[in-house]
Amino acid sequence: MKKKHLLLTVSILLSTISFSQKISIEDLKKQIWNTRNAKQLEELKVPEKWKNESAVYLSKSLHYTYNRPHNSIEFTKIIHDRVLLKDQASINEFSEFNYSKDEKYFSYGLSRVTNTFKLGVKVVKPDGSEIVIKTDDVIEGDDDVKLAIPNLEKGDIIDYFFYTNVILGENDLHHYKPVELIIGDDYSIVNYNFTLETEKDFFITFNTYNGAPKLKKTSKSVKKNDVRKYGFNVTDIEKIDSNRWFYPFVELPSYKFQVNFARTGKYEKRAYAFIPKESEVIKTNLKKEDVFEFYEDKFRPYGKLSEVNHFIKNNSFTSNEEKIEAAFYFIRHAYFTNYIEAFIVDDADILYPYDYYGNKPIIFNEDIEFIKFFAAVLKDQKIDYEILIGTKRYNGSINDLLLESNVSFLMKVKTATPLYIETFNHIATINIIDPLLENSDAYSLKVSNQKNINDIKIEKLPQTTYKENNSSKEINITLSEDFSSLRATRKSSFLGQNKLTEQKDRLYFYDYVYEDYKKYGTKPLYDKIKSKKLKAKYKNEFEALIAKYKEQQLKSLQEQANNEYDFEIDNYSFKIIDNGRYGKSEAFIISDEFNIPDDLLKKAGNNIIIQVGKLIGKQVEIDENEKNRKNNIYMNYPRSFNETININIPDGYTVSGIDKLNVSITNDVGGFVSTAKIEGSILKIVTLKYYSHNFEPKENWSNLVEFLDAAYQFTQEKILLKKL
Repeated sequence: MKKKHLLLTVSILLSTISFSQKISIEDLKKQIWNTRNAKQLEELKVPEKWKNESAVYLSKSLHYTYNRPHNSIEFTKIIHDRVLLKDQASINEFSEFNYSKDEKYFSYGLSRVTNTFKLGVKVVKPDGSEIVIKTDDVIEGDDDVKLAIPNLEKGDIIDYFFYTNVILGENDLHHYKPVELIIGDDYSIVNYNFTLETEKDFFITFNTYNGAPKLKKTSKSVKKNDVRKYGFNVTDIEKIDSNRWFYPFVELPSYKFQVNFARTGKYEKRAYAFIPKESEVIKTNLKKEDVFEFYEDKFRPYGKLSEVNHFIKNNSFTSNEEKIEAAFYFIRHAYFTNYIEAFIVDDADILYPYDYYGNKPIIFNEDIEFIKFFAAVLKDQKIDYEILIGTKRYNGSINDLLLESNVSFLMKVKTATPLYIETFNHIATINIIDPLLENSDAYSLKVSNQKNINDIKIEKLPQTTYKENNSSKEINITLSEDFSSLRATRKSSFLGQNKLTEQKDRLYFYDYVYEDYKKYGTKPLYDKIKSKKLKAKYKNEFEALIAKYKEQQLKSLQEQANNEYDFEIDNYSFKIIDNGRYGKSEAFIISDEFNIPDDLLKKAGNNIIIQVGKLIGKQVEIDENEKNRKNNIYMNYPRSFNETININIPDGYTVSGIDKLNVSITNDVGGFVSTAKIEGSILKIVTLKYYSHNFEPKENWSNLVEFLDAAYQFTQEKILLKKL
């Protein structure tokens, strides 16, 4: 069937549906399943080349409609798929539907909100008979959808649709959720169809990437107020290989779009999104001039600086770098961590805390608000800066930026050695930016006189090295007297991007807020309460809450330690030695202890076998089907891992088998190196694994596999403790 003809028929099919929340599930079934045009989809067959696949989508159709009944605005989405099940694995996968109602809206302001969701499912048997699954009782509730489909067999076709309809009343300006989709799936697709309809005052930003077909207008009318219909069609789509370290939107055919509603010209100007100047024109790309125009008046320095100025005045600094870094960490506390106790207490409903913080406390909840405030600090200190507009590497190049939701903001402070500032949270650190922004191009908004944005350029963001992003662990191992278990004491130190990852996972508020209070001379919430009765109540409830959090933290950290290894641990305890929150060079350091039951030990007569290789933690195992790589390799950041293992050799035993623990595989993309030697009564094993870059072309995959295989093989190695 010709692509153009199929696109037109599917568009006509979906256009016949009355897009209203009043439509019944039975009407939807009739209009989607029982029309003449729908029968054309049923004629699609699986090509011979896919005969051995687990399942094949005969068709995938997505239809989006944005219209404006009366004074309301209405959004409708229909997903309609037909999938042929060819083996037991696909039968198991499709025997239960899980669908998230991700387009739910709730009443806000004066708007009236109506949400409608419908699900239709039928099973078409190989003989052509159909079984319609009852779905009314699973789709009408507030929860997401779960539906079991019983008695599936090889050769069955599951034909299903999801219908979403949302009506918002009395809106002059509304930003619909951006849509970003890959044209592909875990199974091959015979036919993929996309259609989009809008009316007047709906502004479309839309583009396709990596070889996907361009969106085309399918309606013939050119009147300004008429419905506008667009679409594209793709056939013969191979399944997506499930690769590790891969960014699909960088390489696979895909599309991104957002629809924004603005009732009049004044609301168009207020729209916080990249929109075309006219609603009948689709915006397909951004020029740097568009970015400049959009952001040039959004970062004007603004803020009440009395507290910051007081801090700067009462401290001495040897350079502007030192002053700005100190000011940043002061601001991090004064306008964020200073209120974390209040957030916790309010959420736990212990008391209403904000009255204890004065009138209109400054709390930064948005990146732009922080940037404007920090720009005011820099302006006051007469220090130049730039605003950087980047996008995370998994979104693609900055040249393909289309959606405002894909933007990330940074500041570059133009001191003698530039300082980069990105996130504003409890672990935000000068010169550690999001790893997904590293070494990518960004728009740089040039600022004159510390306040006016007057130009825009492209510049490369900094890149960390694998040595900067490091995890170093030293673990001491002692065998129990009866040789039934091992006792481990460990000290771990993290730097760079590895540090931020570990801080996010391990730090709870009490691990840093009290240190901040002491450092900056501020008071915890308890000290702000004057009433003795309320103070006593607060203390009891807050201490109970912290005890609960600490129990959760201990459980979480034990699970993390368990996940590091290919064996179970128990009797876990930990201590945070340094939270590492005041500079890139400060390490996050933690110590912990745990037991390792007999998983790693095996008695062989009077001798003992220890699986020492597993003590470096789980390693990547490359399956045979991963050996041939079709896609380039995208990692979040270069990184390194040092492990030192000290095993106390029991009295009366010697060690054999350490020769296999000496390994060295290094190349341009990384490496794995290990050494083992006896030092007195200690077997000392030292390993290093590192990834040199955050990106490798697919041609380098074999080099990566080489040292990954070596690291995995190391985990299989054993030593023998021989009885003298």
